[in-house]
Amino acid sequence: MNIKRIFGSLLTVLGIAGLIYTAVIFTGTSGSEKDVKSLIIYGILGAVFFISGISLIRTTKDES
Repeated sequence: MNIKRIFGSLLTVLGIAGLIYTAVIFTGTSGSEKDVKSLIIYGILGAVFFISGISLIRTTKDES
């Protein structure tokens, strides 16, 4: 397996975890300013990690 694919898989898993954590925060939020900031930060980081991981996996070619 290629190192780029492993790194892409790791980024994808981290992105999914970040998005799931954002959803957990969203369900338990009371609307305070701290909650909104956490939603934005974890949501954006999760989305960036997820998208970059998927694109890294898709663009890496297998060399056997």
